[in-house]
Amino acid sequence: MAKKATIWLIDDDDSIRWVLDKALSKAGFNTEIFSSADDALEHLQNTNKQPEVIITDIRMPGTSGLDLLEKLHSEHPETPVIIMTAHTDLDSAVASYDQGAFEYLPKPFDINDAITLVERAIEHAQTQKVSIASLEEQSTLIIGKAPAMQGIFRAIGRLSQSDLTVLISGESGTGKELVAESLHQHSPRRSGPFIAINTGAIPGELLESELFGHEKGAFTGALAQHKGRFEQAEGGTLFLDEIGDMPPDSQTRLLRVLSEGRFFRVGGRKEIKADVRIVAATNQDLEKRVSEGKFREDLFHRLNVVRLRIPSLHERSEDIPQLLKFFLKRTATELNVEEKQFTDKTINFLSSLQWPGNVRQLENTCRWLSVMAPSKQIRVDDLPQDIRENSIDTTASIDGWQEALRLYLKKQFAHDQENILEDLEPEFERILIETALEHTGRRKIEAARLLGWGRNTLTRKLKELEIEV
Repeated sequence: MAKKATIWLIDDDDSIRWVLDKALSKAGFNTEIFSSADDALEHLQNTNKQPEVIITDIRMPGTSGLDLLEKLHSEHPETPVIIMTAHTDLDSAVASYDQGAFEYLPKPFDINDAITLVERAIEHAQTQKVSIASLEEQSTLIIGKAPAMQGIFRAIGRLSQSDLTVLISGESGTGKELVAESLHQHSPRRSGPFIAINTGAIPGELLESELFGHEKGAFTGALAQHKGRFEQAEGGTLFLDEIGDMPPDSQTRLLRVLSEGRFFRVGGRKEIKADVRIVAATNQDLEKRVSEGKFREDLFHRLNVVRLRIPSLHERSEDIPQLLKFFLKRTATELNVEEKQFTDKTINFLSSLQWPGNVRQLENTCRWLSVMAPSKQIRVDDLPQDIRENSIDTTASIDGWQEALRLYLKKQFAHDQENILEDLEPEFERILIETALEHTGRRKIEAARLLGWGRNTLTRKLKELEIEV
């Protein structure tokens, strides 16, 4: 363990900071102390060196420890955060796990426990860096630098020594099967087979035979013994795609196999042991299907041991340039054609789109362009007509004004719009003022109060923006 690791201590209590600073320094660590989360965040933005571990209190003036944790987990997910809390704050500490806390340290604490916890956090961070680096170097199956995808990498790393059942959720085309295959490749079962089956694409009367196999003569057309996917996946991983569409009868039999670890072939009398890890996936809301009686609740809980949600492509649009280049390179190799390149303007334009078909749609577009684009440089005019047309109005399905603004900005930047703040700022204020005036019946004093301005400020803004009352 690196004894010169840097630890940040964030607490508004001078005595807590002093005790931890002395103890950690004596243990061989470098420390930096902050009296508020706001000071730590400001320092983080202005420094090139990140700490190995952050220890922060929950309740402080200004930004709270939980708000700090949320921001750190989003922007610096590789840094372990230890939450300090009084005993009365244990509920908050437990809730902080959902936001990515490494561990919590209850007050009052034993100083040796604090040092041990810091050492564990450093070892954990080093292990995670190795896991993520290993995934990125060894696997070209999943690509992404976005925080959401880095979270998937970390989850695969954490699961690399386990045999737990995993349920993957996400929209169609996000790459759920690729994540399932990566889970298999980085697991103790990597030397065994990876078998996939789309349970929603097979008729109910054939699905049980596909899953569990059948004996000769079990039904009309069963001319020979058939080993099902469970037997084919023996010692490896069985990926059950579109599990939400599985027929009720098949759900019942699958539950029995997961509960007992044994099954019979259709028409068979010999019990067969199932040494298989299950990874399931769905693009549906399974909780909703359970409440509607369309999916067995007990089976849902059997499958929902570890849950991974794959983000849609528009949620990680910063990965689109990397994906575009990867797909063009791979397609050129597969089709034995010249590798083409996107102009910067085309990449910006494609990065601004919603991509309802997600990564699958992006890959298919790259394959089309590899064959159909007239020159090596792919311009916006070379894109398929449906891609260009669908870019016109994609805000209808956006949740929240922030996301709508983000999409608007991406479109403007894709069309080389400059000095955009100069245009947007007055329009933003105009909308605020006009909406407030409409709400108050054009009464300026009440509108100013709603906006958090003084009356003179509102009067000045009305004059600057030429808004008539």
